[in-house]
Amino acid sequence: MGQAKKRSATDGFGHKVLDEVRFLKNWIDKPLMTGAVAPSSPQLARLMASYVDPERPGMVVELGPGTGVVTQALIERGIAPERIVSIEYNRDFCALLRQRFPRVPFVHGDAYRMGQAIAGHVGEERHPVAAVVSSLPLFTRPLPERTRLLDESFARMEPGAPFIQFSYALVSPVPHGATRFELERSGWVVRNLPPARVWIYRRRG
Repeated sequence: MGQAKKRSATDGFGHKVLDEVRFLKNWIDKPLMTGAVAPSSPQLARLMASYVDPERPGMVVELGPGTGVVTQALIERGIAPERIVSIEYNRDFCALLRQRFPRVPFVHGDAYRMGQAIAGHVGEERHPVAAVVSSLPLFTRPLPERTRLLDESFARMEPGAPFIQFSYALVSPVPHGATRFELERSGWVVRNLPPARVWIYRRRG
């Protein structure tokens, strides 16, 4: 039993180190696409997932899952894997995610064209999207693209449903007033590299 626990802890540490290497390599190769030098910490991932209501019907759309830290936090939050549709641009990350979470539908595509990417997973006959959880490096894109992504998300959600985004910046990735929404922000997650905070956007009713 002790050896099994030790092996499990070692395997987990090994995955963490390998994921950090993967992120660093992708950041060096494509810094504007990866946007982070390391995966989000479990503390940040759990904070992001905490803003998703498991009782709200509909799919949860995840943007830029990377190596799946937030995906895991959503499942631990009580979101069934089949209710998550996750869009990842990096082909290698997408293959890794499908191995780690075989029940989650992962889409290899462009999250900034969310509607096209989730076609077939979120249809008009289903409930509106329950939440959008984004780990995209929004500040690497022009403001009109960021605003368009938010508006496209709001068009698929009922008023009050959250668009959840983290960033390392002092200011909101989408300035308040750029479109009509309510804005909430968390405190700093200092156990993240670098420290980050969560921004929650909700369309007004």
